[in-house]
Amino acid sequence: MKRTVWICIFLSPYLWATAQIKQQIIEQAPQQILINIENGNWFCGVIAKGAWMPVVNGFDVDMTNNCYGNQAQPLLLSTSGEVVWSENPLSVVCRNDTLSVTTRQGELSYHKVGNTLREAYRYAAENYFRFDGLAPDLSLFASPQYNTWIELMYNQNQTDILQYARAIVDNGFPPGVLMIDDNWQEDYGTWRFHPGRFSNPKNMMEELHRMGFKVMLWVCPYISPDSYIGREAVKQNIVLKTAQDTPALIRWWNGYSHVLDLSNPAAAEWFRTQLDYLCREYGVDGFKFDAGDAEAYSGDYKPFKAGTTGNDQTELYAQIGLHYPLNEYRANWKMGGRPIANRLSDKQHKWEDIRTLIPNMILEGLMGYPFSCPDMIGGGEFNSFLDTKKLDQELIVRSAQCHALMPMMQFSVAPWRVLDTEYQEAVKNAVALRQEFIPYILETVQASAVTGDPVLRPLEFNYPNQGLVNIKDQFMIGDSLLVAPVLERNMKSRTIVLPSGLWRDCHGQKIEGPATVRQQADLNTLPYFWRIE
Repeated sequence: MKRTVWICIFLSPYLWATAQIKQQIIEQAPQQILINIENGNWFCGVIAKGAWMPVVNGFDVDMTNNCYGNQAQPLLLSTSGEVVWSENPLSVVCRNDTLSVTTRQGELSYHKVGNTLREAYRYAAENYFRFDGLAPDLSLFASPQYNTWIELMYNQNQTDILQYARAIVDNGFPPGVLMIDDNWQEDYGTWRFHPGRFSNPKNMMEELHRMGFKVMLWVCPYISPDSYIGREAVKQNIVLKTAQDTPALIRWWNGYSHVLDLSNPAAAEWFRTQLDYLCREYGVDGFKFDAGDAEAYSGDYKPFKAGTTGNDQTELYAQIGLHYPLNEYRANWKMGGRPIANRLSDKQHKWEDIRTLIPNMILEGLMGYPFSCPDMIGGGEFNSFLDTKKLDQELIVRSAQCHALMPMMQFSVAPWRVLDTEYQEAVKNAVALRQEFIPYILETVQASAVTGDPVLRPLEFNYPNQGLVNIKDQFMIGDSLLVAPVLERNMKSRTIVLPSGLWRDCHGQKIEGPATVRQQADLNTLPYFWRIE
């Protein structure tokens, strides 16, 4: 089928005075590619918009100083083997079956490299974000993760953290990575355990390690302005400044703070010094790097290095995590291929949000972020958990099942606190199922670090051009495992599309594909299929 692609360069007519001026403006002028989407299906690199993929009419994003609260990549891929890339932010709009891709600076590249999504992805990975064989710490994949946020919120303290960890083990859950969330510290930027809430943090860390946990601490690039550290940071010129050359106060979800200006190498060095001290002094294993969103740096500011954008600051923040194999980021820009653990943005305790997990995780993988975590089981918005009588226990079970065979699985709300016995057992069964597949998941993660192929993939990636591109409630792990979670309330069975090949279902039955089957899925069942041949 004929494909229509137009490349347009817009110039101000009065700037055509001389060849020299003409050439200068051409290099800086916005560029635009117009594509007829009736001839193919496209995926765009804004992870928070995964539910819109393949791109449909009404899609509208602008990556300029905005990663939409999650990872972003200036990349588009098509199921017909096409790639659009820019080193700079893209504006992407789809109207009347026409996809408009624009960049305001630099070059915009279009390549037809094959006939499949896999070929397009592999070309992009090879040319724009090559993998180097490194993955984040495999502990992030080998066992469930546990985050203290929902249980403790801003009351992070030694007694309750240890109690949470002991309860994990006592209730039959395997120890794994334990993340101590926000407010363990004295203040933002004062990365020391709060002495009023941690009587002996070194002993706490030693006990957590004895129980089998690795421990991560929550950190962010903000610094409280009215603290000693805040005043010192201003003196050292490591915080972002306004155009008037005064320290900027940035509004974020927890107040107003200074923010590290990471265009100044001294700011990154200062931050790493604080983190290295925590590792050395207390045995901290890694860090959950929160915030760092490009929007925080967008405004009338004067960065240390002129021309540094908000997206650049996000990228520089993520580069700090490369020094700590046990890491996690929510916001990211142009860090595809790097050994960074990327988490989806916070999800609410709603079925609608659970249904976004698969398309968003699919998009993460296609944009070069394969080491991914689908946020917290049951949701990460703490307001949903303040009244346990309003919790949907079935939702927590189905959320756990959806996580179970994804690259990572992260708990926060304690199942033993909020679930009746029947539902808690269903969650434990999901964890047990994951443990069976851990060798395969780790094998796929390690292969991804070398080849770059996504760990979690759409069916279209493995089975191109077979009418599977719009399936958003199933996914593949590697080449062999197909997973079809239940994502609706009170659903006891579901329809599953199987591609060509011989498959064995979760009950041991063999099914020849291609086929559409109806599988029973009671509360304890996560439908999955293993490709035999």
